[in-house]
Amino acid sequence: MRLVDYLDKGAQLGAHSPCLTMGGTSLSYAQVQRISWCVARGLQRAGIRPGDKVAVLSSNDATAFATVFGISRAGCVWCPINPRNEAGENAYVLDAFDCACLVFHGNYAPMVEQMRSQLPKLRALVCLDQRQPFAPSMDDWLEGLDDSPFDIAPPDDVAMIAGTGGTTGQPKGVMLSGRNLEAMSALTLMGYPFEGRPVYLALAPLTHAAGVLCLPVMALGGQVVIMPRPDLGEFLGLIEEHRVTHAFLPPTLIYMLLQHPQLAQTKLDSLQCFWYGAAPMSAARLEEALQKIGPVMAQLFGQTEAPMMISMMSPREHFNADGTVARHRLSSAGRPGPLVQVGVMNGDGVLLPTGESGEIVVRGSLVMLGYYRNPQATEEASRHGWHHTGDIGYLDADGFLYIVDRAKDMIISGGFNVYSAEVEQVLMQHPDVQDSAVVGLPDEKWGERVVAVLQLHAGRQVDPDEIKSFVKARIGSVKAPKQIELWLDLPRSKVGKVLKKEVRAALLQRADQPPR
Repeated sequence: MRLVDYLDKGAQLGAHSPCLTMGGTSLSYAQVQRISWCVARGLQRAGIRPGDKVAVLSSNDATAFATVFGISRAGCVWCPINPRNEAGENAYVLDAFDCACLVFHGNYAPMVEQMRSQLPKLRALVCLDQRQPFAPSMDDWLEGLDDSPFDIAPPDDVAMIAGTGGTTGQPKGVMLSGRNLEAMSALTLMGYPFEGRPVYLALAPLTHAAGVLCLPVMALGGQVVIMPRPDLGEFLGLIEEHRVTHAFLPPTLIYMLLQHPQLAQTKLDSLQCFWYGAAPMSAARLEEALQKIGPVMAQLFGQTEAPMMISMMSPREHFNADGTVARHRLSSAGRPGPLVQVGVMNGDGVLLPTGESGEIVVRGSLVMLGYYRNPQATEEASRHGWHHTGDIGYLDADGFLYIVDRAKDMIISGGFNVYSAEVEQVLMQHPDVQDSAVVGLPDEKWGERVVAVLQLHAGRQVDPDEIKSFVKARIGSVKAPKQIELWLDLPRSKVGKVLKKEVRAALLQRADQPPR
């Protein structure tokens, strides 16, 4: 399955059914097909060849996402560009991935103007919505082209190149094949409830997880409702208006949603599956979500290199057989998918038995082809014949996967391993804490001391000593923070992940101040 095959599959099931909806206007499957045929012809006319890389720079937008299928139709490779990145990082990505064409929204014209002198490999620039001094509008670019069926076979199975987050250096280009995305889509359809024609609400960036989740929805002829801006009030309103069946949010936004005054008045009975992922979720907040949103919460764990579905926890697995909440497994990442092999490995490449912690490793058709033009990084990530996730975790006797930390975030304090994620889970049980980040700082006595940075619910106050006692009573003094910081907000990545590297750097700048 190529990317465009999901569109064509949906069109077979109902050509005039709504495919992409935004701002009250819908494009049918037939209309999106026509856009894809025109875009493919436009790329051919512009000298963009099969196998060339075509980038799209836009916030969530129906026409921008329709363009992706034209890129696939032309046999080209889609490169989603994160609009929240700075110009320098996006220029690096466009050049490093050898992009030959850039399609962008007019909102980002100043960024493109700033970047284009650094991008000699670009042979075509197209603005989605309006003519620019240096680029035609999409309408002008497509003028005179036939909108009848058109298709060019790709030279290989590379469907897209997605950039890694870049939090540990320059972004790497993850080559995802049609087979990778087919495995992801199959796992999604196997692992979660899909009854009738789904309606999927996309608030999170379509350049990331929210985008590829559209593929299994379209394979069932479903409707994708696109939100151009993140607004939780509008999110709740659209669930009611469109009878949304499926949605995805990262935990940070779910925490905010649980506090939203509109939540209690919103009819959520249409929801079948409310995915959460992209970062660990507090077990305490998850239980709250099961009460306030309903028995529809569904976890997914993956990464760009093995998209979305390394492990999964369906809505029903959040509950015991008697209908009570399965509190003992709410902190897990679910079970490995049926088409994925997952193991836990030590530093010598030995797979560890049930219950022992090590690096989570994966293999199967979900795993990327490799990093674009980076054989050294590819070899490092795939040593011992498995893809190395960089996450530390273990499998329990029931086959549930527990992620205890990122390998780089583990703290060694007084000779003991302290997993920051475990401390964060306890902190999130405190009623005044909205979010937290736990890091290690150099300490003469302990080697590293455990430091917790807290973001409180609006209007709340806490005593740092009371927080320390709260954690100590639950997981002991070794893991309890030696230092508590209260911040108004935590630094986050473009997809809502807390940036512990930035938290730690900010704390180190003040390392000469005594602990609180």
